[in-house]
Amino acid sequence: MAEHVIAIDQGTTSTRAIVFDGEGALIATAQREHEQIFPRAGRVEHDPVEIWTNTEWVLARALNQVGLSAADVAAIGVTNQRETAIVWDRRTGRPIHNALVWQDTRTQPAIDRLIDAHGVDAFADVTGLPLASYFSASKIAWILDNVDGAREAAKTGDLLFGTPDTWIVWNLTGGSDGGIHITDVTNASRTLLMDLKTLDWSDEMLQVWDIPREMLPEIRSSSEVYGEVVQPRVARGIRIAGILGDQQAATFGQAAFDAGQSKNTYGTGNFLLVGTGTELVRSQAGLITTVAYRLGDEPAHYALEGSIAVTGSLVQWLRDNLGIISESAEVERLARSVEDNGGAYFVPAFSGLFAPYWRPDARGALVGLTRYVTKAHIARAALEATAFQTRDVITAVISDTGRDLDELRVDGGMTRNDMLMQFQADILGIPVIRPKVVETTALGAAYAAGLAVGVWSDKDALRGYWQEDRRFEPQMDPDERDRRCRLWAKAVEKSMGWVDDDARVLAGTV
Repeated sequence: MAEHVIAIDQGTTSTRAIVFDGEGALIATAQREHEQIFPRAGRVEHDPVEIWTNTEWVLARALNQVGLSAADVAAIGVTNQRETAIVWDRRTGRPIHNALVWQDTRTQPAIDRLIDAHGVDAFADVTGLPLASYFSASKIAWILDNVDGAREAAKTGDLLFGTPDTWIVWNLTGGSDGGIHITDVTNASRTLLMDLKTLDWSDEMLQVWDIPREMLPEIRSSSEVYGEVVQPRVARGIRIAGILGDQQAATFGQAAFDAGQSKNTYGTGNFLLVGTGTELVRSQAGLITTVAYRLGDEPAHYALEGSIAVTGSLVQWLRDNLGIISESAEVERLARSVEDNGGAYFVPAFSGLFAPYWRPDARGALVGLTRYVTKAHIARAALEATAFQTRDVITAVISDTGRDLDELRVDGGMTRNDMLMQFQADILGIPVIRPKVVETTALGAAYAAGLAVGVWSDKDALRGYWQEDRRFEPQMDPDERDRRCRLWAKAVEKSMGWVDDDARVLAGTV
């Protein structure tokens, strides 16, 4: 039996195909970035056609690297940036607008109207989510309202919606010629449209946003055989058997399957998930309730999540917008060239603050500047911002669960930065543990697919593959830790309340 599994990891900045063997070891990877489109302040878009073209390319490239044919691959698992909304014509297969990315805030006025009328948590009992532009529903509604003829086409069943997993699977399985229109429970739980209890689209939420049910994908489990690849030809016949939103996939890849187990992923943003098992736990401290995974016909498992919008993308901003570094990897060397942040604190609220604050009126703030501060201090402050934001959401987790974390398992590209990981341990006061395979997002998607087709027998088999690479122990004096956290809290306060009518006019968002 074929024992290789491929993960397609469609992320915010790039698309990757990663080949894993029967022991969960990475044996090949191919990656291609896609354009980040910023039409104006607060707007972030991707070209779905570019994403699909890149998916075809990386899939063929990864197979070619190790000389595998479709017959050598047992299954494909898909993981993806969540909340990003794509709407396309089922007849032509063409998107009717660029994808609205999860970071996009153009729908904030519509969100504000609903909050004024009903309160920010008006629908949290149904969806597990606060009202925020982060989630997909308002993005779908915006496309329907702003593209000529879109609402009429949606009502006649000619338009389809999907997050990137849905778009990729639809194209893999034939597109306009019989493509399968599905998503899984983890991605559906991020739309503001799914009922967490029934695991189906909520009629109430569809009415709130005036979204026709006909354009929504069928909600399936995270691990089952959905269909077979039709295109690209090089992968034809491979079964598609796993779908997980990227943060749930990373949790799965960390083998954090059970209640109380957690992980923190360091990517474009940071996302902390703590499992609550089959119990729905409602946060009182600014976290969201989400589906962690569902295997086949088993009950769904849930999690509390702390979502941070800007971490790794802040390093990209230093590179692309300021030119402080020429490559993202240079940030650690630059930050290490100074002993501390020089008194500078960087709150990267480029699209508002997510968990645990949920303040869309916040904007990025670099405070504490003096003539002493150099670009090296700013680089260090940018990295430290990631650790401080993580501490904020972990504090919320402790408040909700009533128990401290003994350790923090981490993954994602930024975890290769040893300076950041040490500072994270210092500012938390607990060990930070990096696994040998830090690409746990792709690994989790592969695990979900492999379970469905019998490459792996059960979750216990997957637990056996997890291995620790390095453990970072806290070294900072507790009084120094408390002092720095107080300064961070002051900086966060300074970032709030910036967005008002004057700021919106200046940014061209009204």
